[in-house]
Amino acid sequence: MTERTLVIDGIRVPRFFYGTAWKEDQTQHLVELALERGFRGIDTANQRRHYDEAAVGLAIAAAIAKGLVVRDDIFLQTKFTFRRGQDHRLPYDPGAPVPIQVEQSFTSSLGHLGVERVDSYLLHGPTGSAGLTPDDWAAWRAMEAIHASGRARMLGVSNFNLEQLQCLWQEARVRPRFVQNRCYAVRGWDRPVREFCQANGVVYQGFSLLTANRQVLAAGDLAGIAARHGRTIPQIVFRFALEVGIIPLTGTTNGDHMQADLEVFDFRLEPAEVARIEGLGGR
Repeated sequence: MTERTLVIDGIRVPRFFYGTAWKEDQTQHLVELALERGFRGIDTANQRRHYDEAAVGLAIAAAIAKGLVVRDDIFLQTKFTFRRGQDHRLPYDPGAPVPIQVEQSFTSSLGHLGVERVDSYLLHGPTGSAGLTPDDWAAWRAMEAIHASGRARMLGVSNFNLEQLQCLWQEARVRPRFVQNRCYAVRGWDRPVREFCQANGVVYQGFSLLTANRQVLAAGDLAGIAARHGRTIPQIVFRFALEVGIIPLTGTTNGDHMQADLEVFDFRLEPAEVARIEGLGGR
């Protein structure tokens, strides 16, 4: 392992991802720009409501054609999204059984992305807010079959609470290697889920680290920490994430900010600073 990379099950995983949600017609340009700036972890989903997965594939193809990267340089992560998270542009037959929906969505993802396999395939949230339903299990078993086929190197989940994660962990044949959640400072940066992940060898991915925490970040003493390090507040937040074992996602649309985000590997926070940021939300 290096500062910029984790090794999980023999697979190199970048410690900072570029998230492609809400980019619409700028998706291809921004993913190409992120790859040019140095991002090698790309997160997307087969959910046209919030993502343009096909445009991500075009960006990757363009970057490869330019000689900027080869396929194996990129850690590519996408997701299966249940009907309630979609709009009318569905990647599967809504009348089909859930396992068929998963297979149809995954096959569509491979086509969109122009690849034969993905590095990480996530269940993009359970069907409800408590427990796991038969549909959740049907989706996970279908994902396990995809993993067994070699078309997805690792599996994971997104938008899971601790109870749901514990339930999945106990009964899954292929246990999740990633949990990707929105990370609120006022909820202790999702500390209970992070603690479960740390105790069980699961890697936590945090999104909305900035956008979900604007008031807390403005009201806290991050400005002082940033000034001491000669860094920006976003850089301090992303460095904090790395310090506590989170793979952060950024969705910035600014090339200079992309560059600055990756510069968080160039410095460290003091333990007292990490503790201070952990406690920003008051929990």
